[in-house]
Parts: sequence; structure tokens; C-alpha cells
Amino acid sequence: MTLSSTDTSASDSTRASGTLVGTATTDAAPDAVDGAVVPRPEYPRPDRDRSARWLNLNGTWDFDGDQAASTITVPFAWETVASGVERTWLERATYRRAVTVPEEWAGSRVVLSFGAVHHHAVVRLDDSVVGEHVGGYESFEFDVTDYLLPGIASQLTVEVHAPADKRAIPHGKQRSIPRDDYDGVAFTPTSGIWQTVWLEARGRSYAREVGLRGDSLTGFDVSVVVSGDEPAGASVRARVVESGETLDLTTDAGGAASGRLDVTTPRLWSPTDPHLYRVEITVGDEQPDVVVVTGGLRSIETRGEELLLNGRRLYVKGVLDQGYWTDSGLTAPDAESLRRDIVLARDLGYNLVRKHLKFEEPLWLHEADRTGMLVWAEPPCPSRFSDESARAFEAQLPAMVERDGNHPSIVIWGLYNEEWGLDWDIPGSASRAAAAVHAYDALRALDDTRPIVENSGWAHVRSDLVDWHYYEPDLAEWRRVMAALADGSRETFPVRLGPDFVVDKSLYGSADFPRRGVPLLNSEYGEGFTSLERAWHLRWETQEMRRHDRFAGYVYTEFADVEHEAAGLLTTDRRPKDGGGCVPSDVNAETVLVLDLVPLAAGADIEPPAEPFALAVQVSTHGAEPLVATVSAAWLPAGAPLDPVRRPDVLSEPVEARPFELSAAVELMVPARSGPGRLLIWATDAEGSLVARSYLDAAEVEQPNRRGARS
Repeated sequence: MTLSSTDTSASDSTRASGTLVGTATTDAAPDAVDGAVVPRPEYPRPDRDRSARWLNLNGTWDFDGDQAASTITVPFAWETVASGVERTWLERATYRRAVTVPEEWAGSRVVLSFGAVHHHAVVRLDDSVVGEHVGGYESFEFDVTDYLLPGIASQLTVEVHAPADKRAIPHGKQRSIPRDDYDGVAFTPTSGIWQTVWLEARGRSYAREVGLRGDSLTGFDVSVVVSGDEPAGASVRARVVESGETLDLTTDAGGAASGRLDVTTPRLWSPTDPHLYRVEITVGDEQPDVVVVTGGLRSIETRGEELLLNGRRLYVKGVLDQGYWTDSGLTAPDAESLRRDIVLARDLGYNLVRKHLKFEEPLWLHEADRTGMLVWAEPPCPSRFSDESARAFEAQLPAMVERDGNHPSIVIWGLYNEEWGLDWDIPGSASRAAAAVHAYDALRALDDTRPIVENSGWAHVRSDLVDWHYYEPDLAEWRRVMAALADGSRETFPVRLGPDFVVDKSLYGSADFPRRGVPLLNSEYGEGFTSLERAWHLRWETQEMRRHDRFAGYVYTEFADVEHEAAGLLTTDRRPKDGGGCVPSDVNAETVLVLDLVPLAAGADIEPPAEPFALAVQVSTHGAEPLVATVSAAWLPAGAPLDPVRRPDVLSEPVEARPFELSAAVELMVPARSGPGRLLIWATDAEGSLVARSYLDAAEVEQPNRRGARS
């Protein structure tokens, strides 16, 4: 949201005037200007492209904090190494730099854009306040045409207040002082300017907002809000760049217009064919404003207990990603790092990323659109409940939907997480339950094209999905709880809210919430201390969820380590960890093997069998067609790679697996093994192609050493 403020004077600045890009085919500013490296030089909005005329304001700014004058590198938070400041718990600071609008922009309107500033920003040009913004994760902009003259330098000043006490404001995983309830899973704060700052030249009347929804699958529902000289009665044309279909509109008295842009030969967007349309929006005839917006023809809906993408059942295989980097915090160090994270998630076998408690950069969302990665998007939460904090939480939602709602990759909107900001007490507090319901209703009024989860984890009162977060070190208990959740005989599970605070949480926060007819899925799981233990839990916990066809999917915690939290499949710098032979892409494959066995320990699923034993194996497939598979097994040396084996020790009769229906069991009579070894188990289709693989490690189970104990 933007607020007015009184003018105050600002001091002089001698910083550079920006980095200019002036060709329509360029999406990035130069990496260096006058010998100085420009961080994050790429155009930040490929999804709403105005890169023909923009000015990158990243780089070195003057910086005053705690009466200490220095410089800072934008767009990195002042706590980070990348900023050059590395100050934690600094609550107020002022940024300054010179800006000069290019002379060739004369006659255009000029807009100043901020990717994100935490938390409260007052923006001045020379002696005039041009705007104020509250909200540390939202993008915002100001029309500064009346404050800047082409070719003449002006001073841009940004005053920032970033409270140390964040309990009443949305702050996601940022640490607070005083500490909040989830300080143990919170990280270094992100304060000040932490995403790109830039200027754009636009038409005298221009498209301030563009909505592009393709859930009809036959065309786009287009909505445009015009600002500038003459927003009312403005002519607007929407044109599909690739095929030429057009829609002509005229804005109403409020500057808004909407209509349907039909596509002659629709090509749907999906993870396997992520086709993006480019729609050119032109406002006005003389000195027209032009922006190219991307979108996809894609529907996402719930039908009974199933999630459907373009009318076909979708099984979520997700990973939670907190979007942190070692030296730059919540800001990616460069565009390639953002893009590479999506590649890495796909290589691990995932089809969805839950971007946790953070509005990720549009560049990342555009890459998800472009490559077919599904996204669960959610805002940051406050940590204590009050009317003030609930209002602050909901205040983020219009900006979230306006900026990110066009992305076909976003298939789920999240809201609160684990009752954070609701004091862990939806069932016991009518006002807190009402806050969750109100947030759902507010978001549903903004976007009715996606499922919404009002409180991820448990205690649902109004939600399109019933999701749960469950961390369990005992795999036998995990197996029992999964079966009970799947058949509906159990609604609760234990949650450790603190070192000495364990409670049973229910899937439902209200007796009125339907127990059937809503998709049921996990959205956080994972266990273990070492990388070997975590990989072991990943294998077995995931297979137990694949055992139950009622579930609509899962989200593993997590993609990469963050500071002290070492739960990632990858390290903080995105290197793979040693999982003792576990291949995550096998665990998350379209077809997997479900073994009827409760393993003993990490690295020792079974003791070396002195006698042959029977192993029951079932097949779970989520492909489009039924599968006829043959299951084979062979002993390998301990720790051997999972390479194909030409001659199995044992193989099954063929078994049919239908999509989303666990197959009948086949029995393998596994030969005895005199010592440690690895039993490779794999399935091939009728043509002999490998479709799934798993394994059992046979080794002695090391008993805990208690020799040092004293009676």
C-alpha cells in the first residue's frame, strides 16, 4: 500500500546516474559501467516486458545508518556480505544516489519501481516526497514524471525503517527481537532494499496493471487498469504476438477495461509442454504505451479429493524452498542462481516448488513458467496475533495477486503457515479462526482460479486442500499414521512446537470442516540428523505416501540448507549431499516400487538374511496409461551404485499397475546373503525399459554404545 507524507529536505549525492538500456531486444543492462560492476543487471520483469526503455539503479548508493556514513551495494540487504555493510539489528537507514532521466525519454511518463524494500520506505526526489510504502516483500512503484527533468540529475533518497521487533508485521523466516515462537527455525533478517530498483519510460497513458488468466483453456481473460494523463476512455489493444488475435477495449471512468481474447488454436501450458503466449498490450494511439505480458492456457482445480491440471489428475511431488543464499540472504546473487535452482529441483525429481514464506522474484517465476515447474506461492506471516497483525498480513494479498497472478506455474496459493501469526490456536480461539477464514475470503475475492490453503499444516477451517506437516523419527509409526490418515480413522498427529512442547494437532480446526471430499496431501516432512539418515527417511517416508492412493501428493522439507538448518537435499551453495546411494529422482519418479517392509536403520534396512525370504512389492504409477511391469532383484556388493543388472537373482510374474491405483503385490523370493550387501530391486515394462528402482541395504545393525553410562 502507498501513503502520503510531508516533504523534508535531502542532502546532496554524488552517486552515478544509473545504467541505461535502450533497445527492445535487450533484457539486461551492462555488467559494468565506467569500470564499476552492476549487480543484478538483468531486466527484472520478463513477465511484463518494458525492457526497451529502462534504467537500472542497482549498484553503489550512499548509505547512512546509525549516524555512520558509508556506501552500500543495492539490491542486497544491509545484513548481507554482498551489501558491503553487514549490519544486523540496524533499524533505520537512508539510501541516496543521483538519477538522471535520459533525454530521449522526453515526452514519456517515468515510473520508479522497487522490487522490494523491508519494511517501511519513504521515497524522495530532491526535496519532495514522491511516495511511501509499508510491506517488506511487495513490489511497488511511483509515477515520478513530475519530479524529474530529462537530462538533469536529481537526488533519489530512500529512508527505511526495519523494526527489530517483527512480531506484528509479516516477516516470514526473519529473526525478531524480542524472539518469536519459531526463532529456532528463523534466520538472519533482511532489511532495506533487497530487490532491484529501476526507472521505466512509459506512454502518457499507460497500463499500470494487466491481468491475464488462461483457465478457460481457449483464450485469455484480459483486464487492464490505465494510469497517466487520460486513464478514462483510453483505447486498449491486446494482441497475441505469435498468432495475431486481437481484442480492442475502451477503459471506463475508473481507467479499467476487461474482455476475452480468444486464441484460434489453443496450446495448453503444462509441465511437459510449458507453452507461454506473449500478449502485447498497447494503450493509446499517439505515443502509445506498450508492454508485453506472458501467460499460459492452464486450469487448476479440485474435484472431490483430486487435484486436476487441465482436467487431468495431478500428483504433487514438491520440495520446500526458502530462497536463501549464503552471502546475499533472500536476494539471489545473480539471475543464473535463480534459474539454476529450478533446474536442480527438477533434477531431484520434483514437479513443484513450495516457495516458503516469501514472494520470490518475478524472474524466478518466469523461469518456472518457461520450464514447466509448478509453484506453491505464499506470503510471509507475522508471528503474534492481533487485529493489527491480521490486517498487515492481508494487506499483502492484493500486491501478491496483481504482480504474480498471471503466472501459470502458480497452482496453489498459501496463506498462514502452521498458525504463525495466529498463536498456534485456531481451534481454541474464535477470533483466530475467523482471521484465517477472512484471509481465505479476501484472497478468493482477488483470485478465484486457484486452490487456496488458509493455514498450511493443520487446523483447517476454510481451505481448498487439507494439508499436513508431520515430522516423525520412527518409521514404523510413520507407516501406521499414514495408513490411518489415508483411511480417515485418525485426524491427529504429534507436533513438536518447542524442545519440551509437543501437542497433538488435528487436520481440522472446526467440526464443520468436511472430512471427505477435499484433496488430502502432505506439505512438510523429513527426518534425520546426518545426510545418510535424511536420505533414508526420504526413501521410506515417501514410499509410504505412495502406498495410499487417496493422497494428492507431498512436499519434502527441504531443497537446500539455510544457515543452521541443515535439512536440505543440497548444501547452502547447492552441492549435493551423500545420501548413501539414495537417488531422489528415483524416489520421486512417475513410477515407484512400494516394498512391504519396515526398515531397521539407516544403512541397514535388513540384517543379512541367513535364509531366503519373501519380499512383497507393489507398483505405483502416475503415468497417463496402465503399465505392465516385471519386478526383478539382484544382490550387489554393499554400497554399490544402482546400475542396471543384466541377470537378476529373482524376478516376478508381470503385474499390471493402473494410474493412481496401487498394484497387486508380487512376491520375490530373495536368496540368502552371508554378509553385507545391497539388494537392487527394479521394474521394467513390456519392452524391457527400466521404469522404477529401489534397494535394500543388508548390514548388521549397530547397537547404541552405552559403556560410558553410570548407574
